Amino acid sequence: MKAILHVIEYDFKNFFRYRWFIIGLITMNLADLFISAIVFTQMTSIVNYFQFFAPGLAVVGLFASAFMIGREINMEVRREIHHYLLSLPMTRTELAIGRVIAGGLRGMLYMTPLLITNFIVLRFPTLPQLLLILLTLLLLAIGISGVSISIAVSTTSFEKFVTARGVVYYMMFFCSSVFYPLSVIQVLSTKRLDFLVVFAQVNRPPFFFSKLAISGGLDFLVVFAQVNPLTNGADMIRSFLLPESSGCVFSPLMLLNVAIFSVIFAFIATFAYRKMLQRH
Repeated sequence: MKAILHVIEYDFKNFFRYRWFIIGLITMNLADLFISAIVFTQMTSIVNYFQFFAPGLAVVGLFASAFMIGREINMEVRREIHHYLLSLPMTRTELAIGRVIAGGLRGMLYMTPLLITNFIVLRFPTLPQLLLILLTLLLLAIGISGVSISIAVSTTSFEKFVTARGVVYYMMFFCSSVFYPLSVIQVLSTKRLDFLVVFAQVNRPPFFFSKLAISGGLDFLVVFAQVNPLTNGADMIRSFLLPESSGCVFSPLMLLNVAIFSVIFAFIATFAYRKMLQRH
């Protein structure tokens, strides 16, 4: 346990090296929140987009900051800095677990001002609700850290890591309820299916554009959005901070989905990081 704490301390020192950059990012996130409140409330059917987007922004900040650990590990692997870590009196498993947990805790630290802003502008949750929110977000942060580390040790160049990170960002951000309700994704998938089916009938493209293939692909996106841990994290905050009329109701499945995501990717990251250390 002491060795894991040393690893966490090491990663937090690296994190605070960018403290002014991080402060700037948090300020930019808060500015995004208020700008979005002014602009998108007039453009969407959501009565108060500010209230809807505030919990989503907290999750976006959590995701981005927890993912930063992967960039650092990828750089360490490419520059062989990790040889120093191997010389420390700890096992490879302790080192791997420490990196995963550190990434998650750094995400929680970055997200704290954004979450406090939610409490100020929306409402303060009860103590049990607060504990449940923090537990869910901690699990989410550890899972995201695991995804980032898994990608970092599986790519041999920074360009490949950035490309993989971009794909993950787009899939998890835009196929979730962070920016818009799940109902929007469901409605758009239905409309897009009708359009693509007409397109397929007129142009007769290959099989992968057939109605069955198109329908299956769009159904997958809807299901992915529903189980997406970012969706569950954002909707859990909304269920406690927004009125019932918002349509966000807490479900134990939200916590279960995030917990499963966290356990799977924390294990994958630990295993992948250990294998990388063994190769070197």
